[in-house]
Amino acid sequence: MAPLAPFLDANNGAVPLNKALFLDRDGVVNVETHYVHRIEDFEFMEGIFPLCTRFQDKGYLVVVATNQAGIARGLYTVEDMARLHAWMTERFADRGIRLAGIYHCPHHPDFSGACDCRKPNPGMLLQAARDLDLDLRECVLLGDKERDLEAGRRAGLTRVGLVSGHASIQSVRFGDGPPLRPQDLPEAIA
Repeated sequence: MAPLAPFLDANNGAVPLNKALFLDRDGVVNVETHYVHRIEDFEFMEGIFPLCTRFQDKGYLVVVATNQAGIARGLYTVEDMARLHAWMTERFADRGIRLAGIYHCPHHPDFSGACDCRKPNPGMLLQAARDLDLDLRECVLLGDKERDLEAGRRAGLTRVGLVSGHASIQSVRFGDGPPLRPQDLPEAIA
């Protein structure tokens, strides 16, 4: 799928677009465990709130894009995930961080067939771009797996970073560059 072109207003003039920080959920927002879907099993990654605050303070919308194959596998329901995401959104808000959107893919190719939204496909990112008037060239994506980064590249993002750390965000690497400390972002990639 081709990256989105800038949106145009009714006068065919370019409309200023937003920029976003895209976050994978499991392994970036929260410690990755086996198909986490209950509040009592959810543990935020150390460092995620200050990282999001720094990006938000620089004008980025904060957006979560997450594969949730546990739904297709029958391990939990969309309603279970929605409860968890509502709670998660409140915890971000408690710290002054507004989540502009949470996009999820409930599919798994072995259980529900192919789709456009499951990362590494860019469907969730492209939908967020339409919903939030994003200029994907100005957006940043942080993920903990290559499929997250590939989804970003397929959507037209040029700044996709691989997060390292199990219970805390230790570093983020963009391409072949050196690992960056989370406290140095977003300035280090401007």
